[in-house]
Amino acid sequence: MAAEGGRREDRWVLAVDLGTGGPKVGLVSLAGAIAIFEHLAVPTDHSPDGEATQDASLWWDLVCGAARRAIDSGVVPVEHIVAVSCTGQWASTVPVDAVGHPVGPCQLWSDTRGGPYSRAVIGGPIAGYAPMAALRWIRHSGGAPSTSGADPIGHILHLEHDEPEIARATRWYLEPVDYLSMRFTGVAAASAASMAGAWLTDNRVPDPLSYDKALVAASGVPPSKLPPLRPTAGVIAAVLPEVARDLGLPDGVVVIAGTPDLHSACVGSGAVLALQPHVAISTTSWVSCPFPRKKTDAVRQMATVPGILPGLRLVANNQESGGRALEWLRDCLDGDHPAAGTTSFDDLTSLASTAQPGSGRLVFTPWLAGERSPVDDRTARGGFHNLSLQTTRADMVRSVMEGVALNSRWLARAVERFVGQPLGTFRAIGGGASSPLWCSIYASVLDRPVEQVAEPMLANLRGAGLIAGLTLGAVTPGEVRQLVPVAETHLPDPDAAGVYDDLAGEFTALYSAQKKTFARLAR
Repeated sequence: MAAEGGRREDRWVLAVDLGTGGPKVGLVSLAGAIAIFEHLAVPTDHSPDGEATQDASLWWDLVCGAARRAIDSGVVPVEHIVAVSCTGQWASTVPVDAVGHPVGPCQLWSDTRGGPYSRAVIGGPIAGYAPMAALRWIRHSGGAPSTSGADPIGHILHLEHDEPEIARATRWYLEPVDYLSMRFTGVAAASAASMAGAWLTDNRVPDPLSYDKALVAASGVPPSKLPPLRPTAGVIAAVLPEVARDLGLPDGVVVIAGTPDLHSACVGSGAVLALQPHVAISTTSWVSCPFPRKKTDAVRQMATVPGILPGLRLVANNQESGGRALEWLRDCLDGDHPAAGTTSFDDLTSLASTAQPGSGRLVFTPWLAGERSPVDDRTARGGFHNLSLQTTRADMVRSVMEGVALNSRWLARAVERFVGQPLGTFRAIGGGASSPLWCSIYASVLDRPVEQVAEPMLANLRGAGLIAGLTLGAVTPGEVRQLVPVAETHLPDPDAAGVYDDLAGEFTALYSAQKKTFARLAR
């Protein structure tokens, strides 16, 4: 039997963070301490027609294998494991049968094959939307389906229209975290948080337990295939006996309703109370904070979504390229050399540290995959600006790091206007936040203190454990910030901040000057 009661430090969670690159699986205490973890890679299938898919059955096999290894390691007494908590990518869609097994691949958040059907639902002449239809969606849910089809409505409509065999075999369309929860419990369930990317719940009321009938009807999605709603971060059920036996878990381990990575990042950063901000320097990037009411900025692609704590929502937005910009530069610099790809993250950041703030007034715009927020422009593209014969390799690397930070500043200022006040100290998470230099650049670019969370790449895994702690009453919201360790606090450097203030104006001016060019070149 799973241990009941006892110190929260002695009770553990099998935590899963299902990122786009693959799952991280570990054992995390209810107080957020990480005992062991493993990261496994998953390939993505792409095609010219907009496909971006992964094998959800492979996810489950990898999660189970990693869970067995973690449990068998003995680092945690198995009888002290009390819960399973899953987090990960969202606005993706797994079609499953009645027992939760996939009947087709998962369509990722970037799969756009349903675009024509989404445009038929909500497309029109104003920024691609029909104004009255968009207004109804925003009034009820806080957002609207993407006209690109890169969200659950687009995914489901693609399957219903273009993949009839998969559609006929589908009992439920699930978000990835809800798919994992169903594999653990056998119960089909979702929450207002996990379904936030579908925009099918009436988010004018807290944590709705039913879908908005008008929006579901307007979407064309079959309502019978939407999973029943449960409270956000509530307990779904105990782990199935056969799954528990297979993994070596004790009886009575409960499964917490899955949460999107935005929610676990919020908790894993420690920034869980109203207006406490965090910034993610991950593959993509975002700036978020809890906010007490429903609000939408359709122009800047920003809205609040159902949150974790009662009375608080989360500001949701996304920038398409964050830390991946530095990875892209590394691959370009390595080229076809036999040792290509061996240049490390530390090598690059060490080189960047030899360049001066501002990189010789070289400006990098990181829109390598277009942009979503604070401008929704999928044709935007990146570039170096003001290159000269004096530009060094170090300047180029530092300029990429500064360009990602300048892009976050552009978004952060939009978030501050959105919430109606300046934000205070930022918690930094994600792979990019492993670099003290990058966090220091962020502090000076944002002109705000930045607290570099310890083990920032594991923030979502830690967040999944802490969410279980909150759900089971072992942790209070006011304790979370102190339970998340901070490696270093970075303060703005006045001289560097002045340089970045100047470059920030040029950064946004570069987008304004080039946006028509982007559109022409994308034809």
